[in-house]
Amino acid sequence: MDLHSVMCVSDLTRSLDWYGVFFGRAADEVIGEEHLWQVGENAYIVLDARDVRSARVGGSMVTFGVTIDEFSAALERLVAFGVTHEPVETYSNGVRHVEVLDPDGNSLSLAALP
Repeated sequence: MDLHSVMCVSDLTRSLDWYGVFFGRAADEVIGEEHLWQVGENAYIVLDARDVRSARVGGSMVTFGVTIDEFSAALERLVAFGVTHEPVETYSNGVRHVEVLDPDGNSLSLAALP
């Protein structure tokens, strides 16, 4: 099964910069007006700023399961570029979780097993 999760955004240029920081790289692929980051073997996050998506801007939520090293590296990268995030939570089972909002309010969370 393949997954393409669309993040509807209002300003493509601003969002490309922001998502580049979040993922630590530019989009892996551009198809038409959509910019894609490969986040798994057959899984992609897709930025879409077309007018047809305007009613959905800011309404997306996605959680990425990452290693603790990836979690720490992502937080360091975000801080280095001035990207804010919610407080890091540690659940009773040891999972660390943080929510990061893009400039439109779309929620991207990181969750790391201990």
